[in-house]
Amino acid sequence: MPKLRKISGEKVVKILCNKLNFQISGRSGSHVRISKATPNGKIGTVVPMHKELKIGTLKGVLKLAKIKEEEFLKYI
Repeated sequence: MPKLRKISGEKVVKILCNKLNFQISGRSGSHVRISKATPNGKIGTVVPMHKELKIGTLKGVLKLAKIKEEEFLKYI
């Protein structure tokens, strides 16, 4: 199984919005809030818009978004 690697915040937002049905719900400085409605309620996360997100930061973003790493890796 391929592992997560460092990618930009912009690319993370593009993948979450275009492939996984999230929408941008706000912006504060260099951070973007994204969310989506599900039958179980609203899910949201915050993505720092840095050139490179550390792997731990990316894992935290995916955990808040309730997305498995394997599912996210399909779109990288």
